[in-house]
Amino acid sequence: MADYNLLKKRPFYLTEESVKWVKDTLEDMTTEEKIGQLFCLISYSSEEEVLKSFVTKYKIGGCMGRPMPLEETCKTVTYLQKNSKIPLLIAANFEAGGDGLIKEGTNIGPNMQTAAAGTSEFAGKMGYVCGREGTAAGANWAFAPVIDIDKNFRNPIMATRLFSSDPDLVKECGVAYTKACQEQGMAVSIKHFPGDGVDERDQHLVTSINSLSCEEWDASFGEVYKACIEADAMTVMVGHIMQPAYSRRLCPGIKDEDIMPATLAPELINGLLREKLDFNGMIVTDATTMAGMCIPMSRRKAVPYTIAAGCDMFLFTRNLDEDYESMKAGVEDGTITMERLDEAVLRILGLKAALKLPEKQAKSTLIPDLEKARQIVGCKEHKDMELDCADHAVTLVKNKQGLIPLKVENYRRVLLYPIVSGENALGYAGGEDITEIMKAALEKEGFAVDVFKASEGLEGQTSKYQDMLDKYDLLMYVGNMITKSNQTVVRIEWAQPMGANCPIYQADIPTMFISFANPYHLIDAPRIRTYINAYKFKQANVDAVMDKILGRSEFKGKDPVDSFCGMWDTRL
Repeated sequence: MADYNLLKKRPFYLTEESVKWVKDTLEDMTTEEKIGQLFCLISYSSEEEVLKSFVTKYKIGGCMGRPMPLEETCKTVTYLQKNSKIPLLIAANFEAGGDGLIKEGTNIGPNMQTAAAGTSEFAGKMGYVCGREGTAAGANWAFAPVIDIDKNFRNPIMATRLFSSDPDLVKECGVAYTKACQEQGMAVSIKHFPGDGVDERDQHLVTSINSLSCEEWDASFGEVYKACIEADAMTVMVGHIMQPAYSRRLCPGIKDEDIMPATLAPELINGLLREKLDFNGMIVTDATTMAGMCIPMSRRKAVPYTIAAGCDMFLFTRNLDEDYESMKAGVEDGTITMERLDEAVLRILGLKAALKLPEKQAKSTLIPDLEKARQIVGCKEHKDMELDCADHAVTLVKNKQGLIPLKVENYRRVLLYPIVSGENALGYAGGEDITEIMKAALEKEGFAVDVFKASEGLEGQTSKYQDMLDKYDLLMYVGNMITKSNQTVVRIEWAQPMGANCPIYQADIPTMFISFANPYHLIDAPRIRTYINAYKFKQANVDAVMDKILGRSEFKGKDPVDSFCGMWDTRL
């Protein structure tokens, strides 16, 4: 029997009237409607035929939006909410700003940039902007904040998506985001439990591991999760990440092959998250399209088992018809008991009630007002926060040769070396041409800029070393290597022939490296003596970098991670 009393506790705090709505709604639902509520799907457009099947055929509980123009976002949300009997959770990856859902949205972050300011101030401002811009477009659920901890600079997916390697700073930032975002009427989802950033592999591609001991986990990830839960985080996103130490402690004698990622590990969901950390809110899986979930267990079994193990909501599908039938079969064969199904739906409905979605549905205010949204999304208040964050965050990691402040008259002739991600780099960077934008920014200040092109000669046939010394006063590397799904490393792949763009002239020509994305490039360019981390390639950060390298503004950022990657030679 459903325990409605849990809805009166943290983080729901429902009134008797709201509990009654949950009770009446749950008791009036068919089994098929309950199964539909378990699914949170994804929308890439406002195509009505697709959206119609979501809400009429499958009767889903929620939908995540990918970034679309504001008008199309509002159109999508309007159709979904108007045609859904039970109001929907509308989510997005609000990890850095409103641009997680709306292309015109303000980008305050990423997380590491906000933490580089040295306090939780800008993490709170980011939560505020995400909540304001997101709710203006009809969203009510943030798949954020990322409260993973940087324990391994080789991790190919986290990088600037996480705040810091300092658990205390991660905790402060996570709590600040949680409070600020939820004050705007948007639920957060702290992620990725039990914690990414330890393994050097990506859960999109493999079932990754949080390999900390129970004691190490308690003192780091455990403290961060506990603080955010006590700050009333409404939901937790569970990752396809194993935590073997706790699985072994909670299941004595468990075989190695039976250790599962948290999404399929009842001991981690119930024993660690629910009982030890006292989390009473709603639990959602991470994207079930990831290999990290698909590898360790047959998908037919895994789909219902995520719910049986203790997750309340199932994020995305590989094939909607097939996964829905697998979930339905899991209910019919008892993998998901009716008691477990009701408990999951209870918490889903409880979250909707806590967000006052039923009242908004009754008042027709679930539907976003496009004109009001235009006044909020990308407004001056938010853009000023973005500029302020950039000013406080840009970090001077090394200035060993006293290059900064840079005098144009001393270093006028510049050779620019773009270091980008390769395939899909521009798409993940937002479409900017890093080369032309940086070239224009430098030329505006009076520098004469050439862009590096590898010569076609092989060993013994390259241009003279002295030619470079005669031609250039400054070599500038500009990095924009974005972390993204389906990559296994984020390392510089130097040009042919024989690392043609390696910093081989730095002993004779002043050389600097500005990274606008991954903060760990010193591992591949250790003896470069002037190094700057700017965290994201966007105009506000480019402007801040230019002001600082030219001495018009002081560097204020504090390194939130070990940019030296634990290597002695990177400090030279």
